Amino acid sequence: MPRLPILAACGLLLMLPRAHADVLLAERIKQKDGTTKPTRGTRMAEVERHFGAPQSRLDPRGGQKRQWPTIERWVYPAYTVYFERGKVIDVVLNQASPNELPPKPPIR
Repeated sequence: MPRLPILAACGLLLMLPRAHADVLLAERIKQKDGTTKPTRGTRMAEVERHFGAPQSRLDPRGGQKRQWPTIERWVYPAYTVYFERGKVIDVVLNQASPNELPPKPPIR
């Protein structure tokens, strides 16, 4: 019985990287967690009244030109709300842990 090929195959298998599971942000988005989030078009005052004060309000970005409206960001524990001209334009889930991987950037 040829032992050398079997030992060589076992040695190669030992050198392969160990598999580990990554948690993807996209997978967490698909799960129904039961939390409500602000909807697009909701005014800032309504968001604050319904969801409470944010943990932090980040510095506004943009506004250098009239075509580039100022974007304001409010950070809540589970998500960040983006406002343009006082209305919600998007809600983005925050990274839950350092092991959670965000979506890959688009290929250009």
